[in-house]
Amino acid sequence: MTSYTKILTGVIAGSVLGTAALAENPIDVIRPDAPELAAYGDMPVGVRSMTFTDQGRADVLNSRDGLVTYDRPLPVEIWYPAAADTTPGTTYETVLRDGETAVTLTGRAARDAAPAEGRFPMILISHGYPGNRFLMSHLGENLASKGYVTVSVDHTDSTYSDQAAFGSTLVNRPLDQRFVIDSMAALDDEIGAITDTDNTGVIGYSMGGYGALIFAGGGLSEAATTRTEPEAFVPPADLLAQHASGSDSLAQLVDPRVKAVIAIGPWGRNRDFWDADGLAAIEKPLMIMAGGVDDVSSYAHMRDIFAETTGTDRHLLTFEAANHNAAAPMPAPANSFAVSDKLGWAPFEHYADAVWDTTRMNNVAQHFATAFMDLHVKGDADKARYLDLIERAADGVWSMEDDTPTADHSYWTGFGNRTAQGLRWESRAAGE
Repeated sequence: MTSYTKILTGVIAGSVLGTAALAENPIDVIRPDAPELAAYGDMPVGVRSMTFTDQGRADVLNSRDGLVTYDRPLPVEIWYPAAADTTPGTTYETVLRDGETAVTLTGRAARDAAPAEGRFPMILISHGYPGNRFLMSHLGENLASKGYVTVSVDHTDSTYSDQAAFGSTLVNRPLDQRFVIDSMAALDDEIGAITDTDNTGVIGYSMGGYGALIFAGGGLSEAATTRTEPEAFVPPADLLAQHASGSDSLAQLVDPRVKAVIAIGPWGRNRDFWDADGLAAIEKPLMIMAGGVDDVSSYAHMRDIFAETTGTDRHLLTFEAANHNAAAPMPAPANSFAVSDKLGWAPFEHYADAVWDTTRMNNVAQHFATAFMDLHVKGDADKARYLDLIERAADGVWSMEDDTPTADHSYWTGFGNRTAQGLRWESRAAGE
C-alpha cells in the first residue's frame, strides 16, 4: 500500500463517521484527496455554548457626544476533547448571512458531553464582518479532535444578526479576543479545568485577522488613528488610539499566553491601518492564508503584511485564483443558494469561491492549522516538516520507491500525488 493510499484510506474512514447520512449542511467533511493532517484526530469532541460579558466596555455606538460604557456580551461556542465513550453527532442552529434565515448545520461534536481527562491548549477563533461563531466551525471541531479547546466568538455588533457601525469592529475586535482568553482562564468549571490558556493560538478571518494582528503586537499607524474620513473608519472618542503603534495600551493588550497567530484574509493594510514599522513589532509566529485574487483585503496588501512582519518567523499560504472567501468559511448551506429578499443577492456568495471547492479549502486550512499550532502551541517539533516546502506546489516532483521518497522527491509533505495544485507557500525568518 502506498503512502497516498494510506492517507486516502484514513481520511475516508474518518469522514464516514461524521457524514454517513450525508446530512444537508455538514461542516465535518474530509475529502478523499485531503492532505494528511486534515483528518480528524483520535479524540471525540464535545461542544458547549456560553456567553461572556465584559462589564464597563466603551460603547462605540453611543459615544459620539462623550464616552459611554456598557456591558458587552460575547456568546461563544466551545469545542473540546470529550470522554472516550462519547457518541458523536450534533446540530447547530444558526442563521444565514442575511441575519434572519434559519439554517441547521451538522457536525460530529456531542452537545454538553463530559470532557476528557487532562489539560489542553486553547485556540481562539474570530470571524469576519459580518460573520458568526459558526462560520469557521469546521476548524473548531477539527482542532478539538486533536487535543485543543477551541473557542469561537460571536463578536457583538459584527454578526449577521446585529451588524452595526464598522467602527465598533475596528475598536473592539482585539479587545474581544483578549477578553475571551481572560474569561476562559477564569472559568471555574469542568471546561476551565481542562483548558490551558497559558498556551493559546489565535485564528482570525478578515476583520478577525485584523484584530489578531493588533493583538499580536501590530500597532495601528498614525494614518489610521488620526484620519478624519471616511466616517466609518473614525470611531468616536479617539477610541482607536488605544491600538496605536508604540502605545502603552497596546503593550498591555499583547498577551504572552498567545504563542502563534493565523490570519486568514486579514483586512486593513489595504486601507493603511498599518505601516511597516507597526507590523515589524509583531514577534509571535505568524501564518497568513490568502486568496491570490482577493479584492476585499487585497492580495497585494496581504503580501505587504507578509513582507513587513520582519520581527517574526512567518508563512504565506496562497490559494491561487481564490478570492476573499479562501480557506475560512464553512461550505455554503443548501438554503443559501436562493436570492435573499433582504440582501438582494444569494447568501451563497458569502461562503463560496468561484474557482475553489470550499471543502477542499477547508481541508487544506485544517492541515496547515494543525501543523502550525502543533508546532508553536504544543511544541511538537515533528510538525515543522509539514511547513518546510518548495514555493510552488506545481513545481514539486513526486518520486517514491517502495513507499519511500527518493532523493528527487520534492512534493509537499502530507499531500498525495497531484493534490497540491494551485497552492503556493512562502516562508521568511525574523529579520528577513
